[in-house]
Parts: sequence; C-alpha cells; structure tokens
Amino acid sequence: MTPRILIIAGSDSGGGAGIQADIKTVTMLGGHAMTAITALTAQNTLGVQAVLPVPADMVLAQINSVITDIGVDAVKIGMIGSAATAEAVADVLEHIDVPIVFDPVMVASSGGVLADAATIAAFGRLMRIATLATPNLPELEALATLFSEYAELVEASSFPKPDKKGSPSTGSGRTGEGAVLVKGGHAPGDVITDRLFVGSAEAARWSDPRIASTSTHGTGCTLASAIATELGRGLSLSDAITRARLFVRLAIRDAPGLGGGHGPMGQQNVRLDLPGDATINQLSVPMADFDASVAFYRALGLHRVVKTGPRYIRFESDGGVTLSIEAGEDLPTGGPMIHFECADLDDAVARLRARGVTVGDPVDQPYGWREAHCVDPGGTAICLYRAGEARRFPSLPAS
Repeated sequence: MTPRILIIAGSDSGGGAGIQADIKTVTMLGGHAMTAITALTAQNTLGVQAVLPVPADMVLAQINSVITDIGVDAVKIGMIGSAATAEAVADVLEHIDVPIVFDPVMVASSGGVLADAATIAAFGRLMRIATLATPNLPELEALATLFSEYAELVEASSFPKPDKKGSPSTGSGRTGEGAVLVKGGHAPGDVITDRLFVGSAEAARWSDPRIASTSTHGTGCTLASAIATELGRGLSLSDAITRARLFVRLAIRDAPGLGGGHGPMGQQNVRLDLPGDATINQLSVPMADFDASVAFYRALGLHRVVKTGPRYIRFESDGGVTLSIEAGEDLPTGGPMIHFECADLDDAVARLRARGVTVGDPVDQPYGWREAHCVDPGGTAICLYRAGEARRFPSLPAS
C-alpha cells in the first residue's frame, strides 16, 4: 500500500522546512505526497524575508482537486497562512474520516514569524478535528493562553505556566480522542523527551540523547509528516511516533551542512533504517588478512563506520548497506552472516518459531543492537536485529 498524504502547509524557498521538507519525508517513507500550499515564503537558513499567504479559495481548490480524484489516507497540516484559511480548511476536513496531524507552526527555526495572532486564535477548530497535534514547548505555551486544555498540558509537561491575564480561555482546543505530542527539544539538557498526552493524562514518552547540530530547520515539519505517513499506512499512533522520531534523528545526523544558519536536514539520505518487514541492510563476512580486506573494500569505494582493533571493521556503501569484516571465529558458523533488520524483532522471532525454525531469544547488545540468531536451511548464519541509529551511527568511534 502506498499511503496518500495530503500536506496543507507553506512553501519554503530554501528547501529546509514546509512543503519541501514534507514532500521529501513522505517520499522517503514510501508515501505519495500531495499538496495544498497555503503561503509562499522567501526564507533561507538565516531567516524569513517575506511571506505571501495564498487566498483561502485557492487553498480549498487544491484540497478538493486531490480529494475528488486521488483520495487521501492521512492529512498533515503545517503553516496555515491566515485565519480565513484555517476556518476554510476546518470546514472541509471535518467531513473527512482519515488521520489528521496538525503541527501548529508559529515561528521558524531561525526566529521568523509564520503565524499572526488572528491565525493562532483560529487554530481551535483544527485542534478539535486533529488526531494528533505536535506543538513544541513555546508553541504549547502560546496555545495555553487561548485554549484551556493546553494550559493543563503546560502544567503536566512541567513547563512554566503562562500568565493568562488579558487572554481569557476560549474553551477546549481538543475533543474526542485527539492527542497531543509535546516536543521537548526546546527544554534544556542533554536528553530530549517527547510526551504524548491523551486528554491531560500522559500516555507515552520517548527520550533520546540530544544530537549536537545546527541542521535542525524543518524538524517539526518532518516529524509531523512522518507521523501522518505512518498513520496513513495503518500503524498505531505510538508506533507511528516511534518510527517518525527515528526518521527525524537520522535526517539530522545525515544533514548536508548547507547554509550559514539553521541548516536543512538530510531526509534524502535516510536509508534502510526504518524497515517494515525484515530488510537486508547489513552483511558480515570473515577475514583472512585484515589489512588486505580493508584495502580491498576501500578500493571499492566503501567508507569506514567503525573499527575495533584488528578483528572487526564496519563499512558503509553509498546505497546505505553496511558491511562488517570479522575474524572468522567470531562469526557463528565461521562463514558469512546475513543481517535482517526487523521493525518488530519479537514478532519476527515468533513467526519463525511458529514455522518450526530454531531461533535464539532476542538479546540486547552493548553496542546498541538487539539481536536474535538462527541458521537458514542451507547453513548460512542469520541475524535478526533492530539497531535504529546504531547501525550507521554507532557509539563506537569510526577510524
């Protein structure tokens, strides 16, 4: 299934955020991206120089063109352009029974303002119909001055509660099963924690080490589009968020380093690390002569990812597949081993066992992988595993 994702957002001339980041994300995750552009922006890594909202009628015309022909499996809403557009979009989406992810964009990473007070005040209806809203902490604070349930989340998220004098609540911004993912990237510290709330109750949380990078332009757009794509594919909300967060982290690590400010991410470089079914993305082969093996694979154009002495080295190819060369006695059968990365390792093990295959229990390894081993009918060693970032960005140093 190719999920059809309708993106309602603004265009970023610098290609780092907005529609451009959304299209790259949906495409890399195997979806079909469709767009309703709400605003044109002149912006780059240093800031936003100009904004031109698209008339609401034109936004609606784009949406209706998509809905009446191609169809939609999920919707992602980003920069909305104007209060009139927010109301018009809500009028249409209220009648569409698909997941809706709303990223309440207000300010660009560079600090440029992307939503005025009237537009933010009009977010209420969009929040009510959204399956998930994805505010960062400053956005949550701004929303809390207008919508009472968001004030509750400010308190629940341990974020300083805003002064609401002169900003009376207009009532709940959420109803039904709508959830909120509070993104913690603006909080201090070396660990980023994102928290999922359903109502005022925390339903789940995710924590990962902060990646030291200035290439973070478009992180919010990318996360919301990735979640929408996975929801459109049929994943649960929790699983969709898990996969989307990994995609964002890999895109930050793979950023091309462009521009003099908050640079674009590297969505185009995220490869083979978000499998559905088991995916071959790593091979291990025995070595006879360490130096000769290193010279051979470097001559082929592979580059080293990690080296731990004369018994192990891992390379990466341009296609994203990794290759380990190991001392033969360290491999289970002494010969090559094929690695299949699995989105759900325990499920993969259970399915093989149900078919009579002997598979070891999954074990967490000190290098960040979770592995289970078996042998195929021809005697080839097989490693079923889950590594995420640790396959191409291991904690062990490259050399």
